[in-house]
Amino acid sequence: MDSEAPQVEMVFFPFVGGGHQIPMIDIARLFASHGAKSTIIVTPTNAIQFQNSILRDQNSGHPISIHALQLPEGAVSPDSDMTATPSTDTTVLREPLKLFLTEHKPDCIVFDTFHRWAAELFDGLGIRKIVFNGSGCFPGCVSENIRKYEPHEKVGSDYESFLVPGLPDRIELTRSQIPIFVRDKSGRFAKMGKKDEDKSFGSVVNSFYELEPAYADYYRKEMGKKAWFVGPASLCNTDVADKAERGTQASIDEQSFMKWLDDKEPNSVLYIGFGSKPGFATGQFVEIAHALEASNCSFIWVVGKNLKDEENCLPGGFEERIKESKKGVIIRGWAPQLLILEHGAVGGFMTHCGWNSMLEGFCCGVPMITWPLSAEQFYNEKLVTDVLGIGVQVGSKEWISFKSEKKGLVGREKVEVAVKRLMGGGDEVVDIRKRAKELAGKAKRAVQVGGSSYIDADALIEELKSLKKNVN
Repeated sequence: MDSEAPQVEMVFFPFVGGGHQIPMIDIARLFASHGAKSTIIVTPTNAIQFQNSILRDQNSGHPISIHALQLPEGAVSPDSDMTATPSTDTTVLREPLKLFLTEHKPDCIVFDTFHRWAAELFDGLGIRKIVFNGSGCFPGCVSENIRKYEPHEKVGSDYESFLVPGLPDRIELTRSQIPIFVRDKSGRFAKMGKKDEDKSFGSVVNSFYELEPAYADYYRKEMGKKAWFVGPASLCNTDVADKAERGTQASIDEQSFMKWLDDKEPNSVLYIGFGSKPGFATGQFVEIAHALEASNCSFIWVVGKNLKDEENCLPGGFEERIKESKKGVIIRGWAPQLLILEHGAVGGFMTHCGWNSMLEGFCCGVPMITWPLSAEQFYNEKLVTDVLGIGVQVGSKEWISFKSEKKGLVGREKVEVAVKRLMGGGDEVVDIRKRAKELAGKAKRAVQVGGSSYIDADALIEELKSLKKNVN
């Protein structure tokens, strides 16, 4: 890079939900490691959750800082415990953010598309905006072609499969697996998110070219999107403390479960995590618990914070039995997922197919049992199982919104079959593990000097520098 060019100043405005906030903070840290002056905009409460990692970056000489917005007196902050939904209202941040940007005038602002009011503010201030939507190219391409061709309108029932036209691979879905708002015939879906992307400087994508090359090309060439692939962003966490503290404080002693893992055979433990806000039908946890016992597989299961609700209860005596047999560990609340996944004893990941969780699994070379629930997760599942060939499906068929009544119970028999298929060995699993390990190597090389994501991050900085010099 041209060391004589003026330093680029980038502002990052993450959403308040963990699935979007965590990767954008990692991306801000990544750009700071490339020399861009990076400022992360948060609320005072959010700042506490990741200030230690930022301090370590500062001590390493990276030009990164946190700016906590001061809210008007009496205003209610949209802070959450990492469980905010896409509908969480963040407009209370508008005026304090406007004040900050008016005073500082950065070269660009990278903002989360869930701040639905923000693009208009940035346009009014004349600040170059870059979109972050928290996902990859593959789900974006699937979503665009469903919008464009409407193949779901040509099937006779919610459970009849249809082919998504125009994609590099054969991707089949059912109407029950696509979002409710996509099935909505009002036309609202056709407009969602397009305005922000079409009028932006471009998008930063938490992905890497080698993960989805055909879809990265399709995204750029066929869909006409300007994008920089800079991930996997989680790989900026090289310090054990960064991995342990990523997101929020873990609800279990790190040493206790790491020692438990150290006593297990390689690839013998299944890690089960369904994101920061899973939504299941009543009784689903009971079915999972019975399946785990029947499979006789060792496991770590992140069950969330509240097991008192009817839909999240466990069978009587289950926890006592697994503790006595040393077959499993139950984690309530937040888990240091990166630390767990990279341990050699972990040989499988039962996941809701959230983009961040999938990327972390890719980076650690861990095959997956896919259990999509909402958002774009059913599309992501197809990437894992049908394109990359590094996972098996549990058989989830029902897309459920955060607010809707939960249905679509997956029985214990199906869960047990999926667990035994992935964790039981055999030629199929050998091939799956081999492909997963190869993908992990590609992910790590992408962010290293000379890698595809490293080059893309530098390319964005250089473009911003060039524009800055032209203005000056």
